[in-house]
Amino acid sequence: MPRTMLSILVLAIVGASLLAIVLVGCKADPPSKAETAVMNWAKHKVFVHNKSQKNPIKDNAEGIADGKAAFSHYCVACHGLDGQNTGVPFADRMSPPVPSLAGKEVQSYTDGQLKWIIDYGIWPSGMPGSKDTLSDDEIWSIVLYLRHLPQAGSLGEPELYAH
Repeated sequence: MPRTMLSILVLAIVGASLLAIVLVGCKADPPSKAETAVMNWAKHKVFVHNKSQKNPIKDNAEGIADGKAAFSHYCVACHGLDGQNTGVPFADRMSPPVPSLAGKEVQSYTDGQLKWIIDYGIWPSGMPGSKDTLSDDEIWSIVLYLRHLPQAGSLGEPELYAH
């Protein structure tokens, strides 16, 4: 075998080996029940601040509608139109999975904590901070909408995933 072909073969084998190592090394298993419990406790008690901050947006139809509108512009890509991941193809495949915003874990945060999460995100999850993207009024209205989420699946799936 000519030296050039041997070099190409060696480079191909090394490249394939490195790719295999990277792909195997990037695999993320779902968190265990113990890991989930520890992280949930830490988020509620240590990492997520503003526990006593109150929502200044009135809990009425107008405030909820404003929250739904802001949510539909900024949150549906990951949480679905209903906040419960309906129609979001990757929600359960992320590690950790995208939570249903109607679930006990999310609903047990105070309004101030939910605002803080939307402002700053939660590391190491995929939840980004929106402080420089959303106004305080938009964030507070989203918090209000989260307290009044519709039935799972009742709003269909986001248009961006419908096709």
